[in-house]
Amino acid sequence: MKAAFNGVPSLSVLDGWWTEGCIENVTGWSIDGAPTLYDKLAHTVLPLFQGGETGGWAQLMKGVISKNAAYFNSHRMIRRYATEAYLR
Repeated sequence: MKAAFNGVPSLSVLDGWWTEGCIENVTGWSIDGAPTLYDKLAHTVLPLFQGGETGGWAQLMKGVISKNAAYFNSHRMIRRYATEAYLR
């Protein structure tokens, strides 16, 4: 949660929270069977980070904050925990 509030995009396999949080090229990137980690880094992540697209990295950071930080936060976690664990 802390990383999302700071605009940090994720690059990971689709499991856990990332299954819900991954919006390809908006909140980060998924690593699936086709492209390897190194291919995704070399052809997608690093060119964007190194300025291959004007303002692209800043847009990505804004996407992470607006989508993931707004949804995956401690208020939601406590609310779900209370309703699904205690009030059942």
